[in-house]
Order: sequence, then structure tokens, then C-alpha cells
Amino acid sequence: MTRISVLGTGAFGTALAIALSRDGTPVTLWGRDGDDLAAMAESRKTGRALPDIELPDSLTLSAEIPDADIALIAVPAQAARGFLEGHASALTGQTLITCAKGIERSSGLGPVDVVRDVLPGARAGCLTGPSFATDIARGLPTALVLAMSDGAKPVQEVLNRPLLRIYRSDDTAGAQLGGASKNVIAIAAGIAIGAGLGDSARASVIARGFAEMVRYATARGALPETLQGLAGLGDLVLTCTSEKSRNFAAGLALGRGEGVPEGVTVEGLATAIALAEETAREDIDMPLAQTVALVAEGRLTIDRAIEALLARPPGKE
Repeated sequence: MTRISVLGTGAFGTALAIALSRDGTPVTLWGRDGDDLAAMAESRKTGRALPDIELPDSLTLSAEIPDADIALIAVPAQAARGFLEGHASALTGQTLITCAKGIERSSGLGPVDVVRDVLPGARAGCLTGPSFATDIARGLPTALVLAMSDGAKPVQEVLNRPLLRIYRSDDTAGAQLGGASKNVIAIAAGIAIGAGLGDSARASVIARGFAEMVRYATARGALPETLQGLAGLGDLVLTCTSEKSRNFAAGLALGRGEGVPEGVTVEGLATAIALAEETAREDIDMPLAQTVALVAEGRLTIDRAIEALLARPPGKE
């Protein structure tokens, strides 16, 4: 039997571990917080990251990196490099599937590329698509994309479940860049609603934001059809229309003139800054992403951001 581990006890990692072990498949969930792991092991329920959901009997908790065949890496994108460097020897030889959605600020790399940078030669891919951790943990139907340049089908067969449908793709660039850039657009959509601009404005943000996503990803070698699927448009629609999205909720707070709550990981803020820096160098037109970056850095107020976007000359659709 293929050995599966999920590395990271945040909401998404915990939800994946529950979904994959619900049918009796042995899965190991790794976390760095010993107290949290002990509490979960004693209660057999989820910890702080999710509301109380029962842990399947086949789910094992561990503070040591498991010796697995497939490891799902569910740590934030900006922390992935440090995690991989710190556990490189334990992860060598495992198939590494990243679950975070973001662009590393220091390098401009997506999660899969960070794995390949730290562990050259590793079999790496990403799991992405429209999904909320609470839905996955509760066993609600969810469809995700597993993107690997090669060898995706055997991993797909191991991870697929009746209520967790796994589609496969060999376009890792499109999958990881779609998942990262949609977070930025979700912040912009949240700002539009938080500032009282209405649902029509949000729809425009989604449509024009999708155009930016395609423009950026294809410039980085992605296939347009990847962005038209679950990893792009599907994830964008979900993230821009629900307050369960941390990125949309962050934009909502910014649009209302509130600060983003401390201690909440909002991948889109760091990704926006990374995208703005890269697209400025490469002369890729991404006004929404660049505006979100200026807001994230405190260099532009919400009112001025809205004014600047609405003042842009109308062009061809």
C-alpha cells in the first residue's frame, strides 16, 4: 500500500488528511506544534485550524517527518523553502506534492519550482483548484487538479476519492500560477465589495482579473486551457465570491478601511508584491495585481486605488 503523509496541520492540510483517511487508508499528518498534536491525538478531533471534526481511526499524528511514498506539503508558500531546506534529508526520495498557492517573494518561483530548486531531481507536482478546507473536511464533493510534468496518473489514482475528485494535468506552470494569481484578484474583489462598489464591480474585477491571470501565466509558459479550468477560472470564481476565502476576506477588510487580522495567512498579499515586481520588469500589463501590491505595501489608499483604476483609458476587450 502506498504510504501517504500530509505535512502541515493548518486547515487545508488537516482537511486533506481527513479526506484521504476517511475510507480507512493509513495517512500520517505531521505538525510542528507538539501541544496541538497531543490535543488532537487525545480528543481525536481537529485542532485550532478547523472546527471540531472527528479524525478517522486510520489517521496518525506525528511530530517527525514520516517516511512516505507521497508527501502532500501543506505549509504556506512563503515558508516552503525554509521547510524544505530544514527537512531535505527526510524528504529525499519521496514524491512531493505542494498544496500552497503563492509566488515566493524572494525568487518569483511557484511552489513546485521551489521544490525543484531546493531538491533537484525530486518528483514534484502541485494539488490545486477550487476548494475550502471546511468543505473537504466535512466530506462535501470537491474537485482538484494534480499537476505534474510526468508520472501524474499513478499519484492521481492513489489520491482520488469518491467525494474528492482528482483531475490530472502536465502543465505545472499553469496550475501553480493560476492558483497563485487568483488569490491576488480575490483581494481586489473583496476590496470592491468592502468599499461598497457593488456586485457589478466585482464581476468586472473577476473578468478583467482573469484576463490578467491568463496574460501572466501564458507569458511564463502556461497553457491557456489550464487557466480556463479548475486551476484557474474555477478557483477564481470560488475565491472571489465567498467570505470563507481568506484572500477575499482580507480584501473585504481593506475595502472597509479595516486592517487584516494579525496571525492570518493571506497568501495573496505577498504574491501581489512578487507579481508586481516581476510584471513590471517583464512589461506584462496587470493593473489589478499591481494596484493590490501598492495597497499591500501601504503606498496607495483604497480611495486612490479605485480612482486610479477607473481613470485608466478604456481599451479593447
